[in-house]
Amino acid sequence: MSIQIRKATEADVPTIHSFIRRLAIYEKLEHEHVGTEQDLRKTLFQDQFAHVVIAKDTATDKDVGFALYFHNYSTFLSRPGIYLEDLFVSEEARGKGVGKALLQHLAQTVVQMGGGRLEWSALDWNKPAIDFYTSETVGARTQTEWLGFRLAGDALTKFAGL
Repeated sequence: MSIQIRKATEADVPTIHSFIRRLAIYEKLEHEHVGTEQDLRKTLFQDQFAHVVIAKDTATDKDVGFALYFHNYSTFLSRPGIYLEDLFVSEEARGKGVGKALLQHLAQTVVQMGGGRLEWSALDWNKPAIDFYTSETVGARTQTEWLGFRLAGDALTKFAGL
């Protein structure tokens, strides 16, 4: 498979939304996927809170995966980085280098901007992803010393005092 990675445009919103829906199904979180195409259009292309790259199989001219990311910052390194929020590869394209190409593109972006880290999370039951990320191919290490925290919904509103 020959893979091309390109920056998403506003015309890609239906594709991005479909990839996110399919990711939610894979992660058994379909009930949490409430964002709309209109939400994506506003937050990704008007407000530009995050960025998306799309992987295309050049042989079929079909979009086969995406990565959605945003910039973060390491105070210890005093350097910028990237946080990968979502990575998804279509079922028919898995195991063919698409995920590697997307991650490698983001790693190159971090290095080119003088950044220090590319970070992401994986569900603890997603063994194929964890094995891939920690393989010699990628070389990532798990951050077992950190716990993730999230404020959302009513808890977020209550804590914000609004």
